[in-house]
Amino acid sequence: MKKAKSKQPVVDRETITGVLKRVIAENGRAHIRGYVFAIACLAVVAATTGFTAWIMESVVNEAFANKRADVVLYICGAIFVAFVLRGFATYGQAVALSKIGNNIVASYQRRLYSHLMALSVGYFSDSRSARISAQISQNVSGIRDVLNMTVTSIARDLLTLIALIGVMISKDWLLTVIVFVVAPPLLIGLRYVSRRLRHATREAVEINSHVLGAMQETIQGITIVKAFTMEGQLKTKVEAIIERAENRANRIARLSERTAPMTETFAGFAISSVLAYAAFRSIYNGVQPGAFFAFVTALLMAYDPARRLARLQVSLERAVVNARMIYEILDTVPHQRDKLGARELVLDGAEIEFRNVRFGYSQNENILKGVSFVAEGGKTTALVGPSGAGKSTVISLIPRFYDPAEGEILIDGQDIAEVTKQSLRNGLAYVSQQPYLFEGSIRDNIRYGRPGATDAEVEEAARLAFAHDFILAQPQGYDTPVGENGITLSGGQRQRLSIARALVRRAPILLLDEATSALDTESEAAVQKALDHAMDGRTVVVIAHRLSTVVNADKIIVMKDGLVVEEGTHEALAQRSDGLYARLHNLQGNASQTTEDVTFE
Repeated sequence: MKKAKSKQPVVDRETITGVLKRVIAENGRAHIRGYVFAIACLAVVAATTGFTAWIMESVVNEAFANKRADVVLYICGAIFVAFVLRGFATYGQAVALSKIGNNIVASYQRRLYSHLMALSVGYFSDSRSARISAQISQNVSGIRDVLNMTVTSIARDLLTLIALIGVMISKDWLLTVIVFVVAPPLLIGLRYVSRRLRHATREAVEINSHVLGAMQETIQGITIVKAFTMEGQLKTKVEAIIERAENRANRIARLSERTAPMTETFAGFAISSVLAYAAFRSIYNGVQPGAFFAFVTALLMAYDPARRLARLQVSLERAVVNARMIYEILDTVPHQRDKLGARELVLDGAEIEFRNVRFGYSQNENILKGVSFVAEGGKTTALVGPSGAGKSTVISLIPRFYDPAEGEILIDGQDIAEVTKQSLRNGLAYVSQQPYLFEGSIRDNIRYGRPGATDAEVEEAARLAFAHDFILAQPQGYDTPVGENGITLSGGQRQRLSIARALVRRAPILLLDEATSALDTESEAAVQKALDHAMDGRTVVVIAHRLSTVVNADKIIVMKDGLVVEEGTHEALAQRSDGLYARLHNLQGNASQTTEDVTFE
């Protein structure tokens, strides 16, 4: 059986160039004006930097050798103007690139969220939520950094370096040659560091996702942690993961900063060689010092852009690793895309039919082994059987959380694989055995069932779910925040809100996956009355957890080991002395116990 699998991206993730081309293709045109402005500002920064170094010869010769005060005033004025221009240009490019970067981060966050919503449930079953969260939170800035680093490196650092090298060549070409003799070994060393950094950065993101996951699990299960005194065990586990993350971060720091001694060694050799050569020329040949000072100024000013360019590949490797991991999510192909030409589901009687459906969550298992049954429109069909029989799997296939490996699922004679998922799910209301509430108020959580529902309709649904009274008892009534996943409410209260959310949807098909399992006997009796009212006129498929739910069903489907072994009414099935349903029923007690807290599990 095939489970929903994710296809891998087509993009070349092994080279900086491949990622860079894709980032530019996706974002360059949208921000072309901003980048042109930023590049113009950076060009001004480069030009004024080169001008400052070039004019040093005139400063030294005219002020200290020729002692011309009139010329010095013009020179100083020109230097002042150059610095003012550089200040405004630096401000302009910084603001422009920040705005572009923030917009890119926001657009990719929106794109990621939209894409995650399009992926199948199978994708999230395969991937830890903490890992996905870590990929998004830690890596989405990588797209921005790839572009900004490229722009600033080319428009600022490269142009500045070219301008300063031009000044150096114009002042003394031989000294310039001496400076660049040692450059190739430096570049080879930096390339080696960047390759090692690529792997270390990716491992760091993976380990950090485990740290986040461990903390998230502890917070979500804090009551279990306290009840079973698991603090010591979890502390040991988390500390081990944190230590791995710390060691990996230290390795990245060592690799990243390894460029410092390499570039400083290069700079020290170059500057000391230049100083020695220039000093001997001035001492023995009487050469004026102006050109030398201009050259040294250009050389010293060229150090920073040269150092940044030397580290560019190392820095880009880290940003590109982050960008690659974002593209891993974006390039995951949705497993359950609507078929070409898929039509809208048209509901009439809302009859559901399974025809020889086979399904497994992986290739090595078969959960459903040829399930066939009909849930008649407007009636209640209950699924019962031992744990692992495949009941929840049947429920999950109707909304197409997964697709069957073989067979068909029909609603009013329409194969649900041939209709749009949106139209299919619009006709369904679903209550899971694990109620989930979202951040916001109680009213917001009920209204998620139908965004257009009025306050009166929300409150009516709450009354039908027997939630109205406890809601009014909350500090702010319907406007009370529920906390993370409804932590401020009891399990039964969360489930009743979940049922209210399903009721306000007013869908013709109602799916109940052990919807009353979290309720005590008194609450279950109240909610069961509400469900009886809600089931009226709807097609209901319910996984029976308690006998009180089963006896009122129009049809009972008995499952075992992924097969339908019996079907019929409660009375008919209970009378089959050799049947599975009768055996399960007899184990729980006689028929007079229909209101007792008994279960088919």
